[in-house]
Amino acid sequence: MSAAAGPSSHTAGKSAKRQARSGVFLRAAGREAAWLRRHPRELAMISWVPLLAVLLLWWMFSAGIPTRLPIAIVDDDHSALSRQLARMLEAAPGLRIARRDASLAEARAGMERGDTYAVVAIERDFSRDIKRGASGHVTLYHNAQFYTVSGLVLRDVQTVAMTLSAGVEMAARNRRGEPARAVAVNAEPIRPGSLALFNPSLNYEQFLAAALIPALLHILGMTAGAWAVGREIRDRTVGAWLAAATGAGTAPDGGVRIAAGPALAALAGKLAWPWTGLSGVGLAALLWLTWGRGWHPPGSLPWVALALVAFMALSIAMGAAAALATRSLRTALSLAGVVTAPAFAFSGMGFPLAAMPVGARAWALALPYTHYIRLQVEQLQMAAPLRQSLPAFVSMPVGTALLALAGAWLLCRVAAEPARWGGR
Repeated sequence: MSAAAGPSSHTAGKSAKRQARSGVFLRAAGREAAWLRRHPRELAMISWVPLLAVLLLWWMFSAGIPTRLPIAIVDDDHSALSRQLARMLEAAPGLRIARRDASLAEARAGMERGDTYAVVAIERDFSRDIKRGASGHVTLYHNAQFYTVSGLVLRDVQTVAMTLSAGVEMAARNRRGEPARAVAVNAEPIRPGSLALFNPSLNYEQFLAAALIPALLHILGMTAGAWAVGREIRDRTVGAWLAAATGAGTAPDGGVRIAAGPALAALAGKLAWPWTGLSGVGLAALLWLTWGRGWHPPGSLPWVALALVAFMALSIAMGAAAALATRSLRTALSLAGVVTAPAFAFSGMGFPLAAMPVGARAWALALPYTHYIRLQVEQLQMAAPLRQSLPAFVSMPVGTALLALAGAWLLCRVAAEPARWGGR
C-alpha cells in the first residue's frame, strides 16, 4: 500500500512545486509591470523606443539599391568619343554626373567637400590614341575609405568603359570588313560569366537592414537585462523584490534566503517584460522586411522567427547574469556595451571570418550574434537545409537555459548578502 502511494505523493509534490513557481513568476511579473507603469521612461526603452529605432534603421536602407551616386568628370579631350563616354556614364543607373570640372584639382576639391564620391578623368588625346590603335586612358579617382560606395561606383564605371571599348573594337573590325559574327567573337574571345546565387539584386535592405536590426535589438536586450536586475541591486531592493515574489521572510540583516527554483521563477518574471517587448519589435520588423516588402524568403521564415525570439531571451539573460555576477549596474552596462556593440563588426558580415586573426575569430565565434546572423542568412537568403542551421538554432535556447540557471544561483547568493547591495 505504501509502495503505491509513493509515486502518487511524488507526483503531487512536483505538481505543487510547479504551481508554486508559477505563482512566483506571476507575482514577480506583476511587480515589474507595476514598476514599469510608474516609470514610463523605463517602459519606453523596451517598447516604442526600440520600435522607433528599428523604423529609422529600415527607413535608411528602404531604397534597397543605391542609385544615382554623384560623380565628377574632367574631360581634357573634348572629343565626340569622350562626350559619348560621359553620356554612357550618365545613363548608368548607379551614377549621376553632378559636376563637370575643368581641372582635376577642382574636381578633387569637390570630392573632399563631399559633393561627389568619385572623379572620372578623360585624358587629352583619348580619342586620337584610340583611332591610332593605341589605348585611350580614363582614370577613376575614388575614396576607398567608403568601401561600399567605391565598390558600386567602380563597378558601374568599369562596365561603361568595357562596353565602350568593345563597341570601338567592333566598329574598327567592321570597317576592316570582318564578318559581324567573327567580329563579336574576336572582340571578346573569352566571355566571363558571373551569377549571384544569393541576393542577386544586391538589395541593401535585405542584406544590411535585415542584419543591423537584430544587432540593434541585441544591444538593447542585454542592456535591458542588466538594467532590470542591476537597479534592484543598486537601489537595495533585492529583498523587497524576492519577498514580494516568493513570500519569503527577510533575515535580521535584511537578506533573503531562497532556493534556486523560486529564484529562477522570480528572475524569469522580472525579465518577461523586456523579452516580450523586444521580441515583439523584432518579429514585427522581420515580418515587415519580408512579407511587408514583398520579399518571400526561400528558406524557413518561422525558423528564423523562433531563433530571433530565442536570441532575444539569450541577450536579456546575458545582461541579467552580468549584473548578478558583478553586483554593479554600471559595470554590467559597460559589459553589455563591450559584448554587443562590436558584435556586427565581428559577425563576418562586413569582414570575412576566415581572414581574421585567430584571436579575433575566436572572439567572433564566442559572440551569439555571429551564430544568429548566420542562421538568418542561411534561411532568408540561401535556402539552406534546416539541419545546417540546427546547431545555431539549438545553441541559443541552451545558452539561455544555462545562463538562467547561473543567474538563479547568483541571485540566491546576492539575496543572502545585503551588505554588498548598493553597488553602482
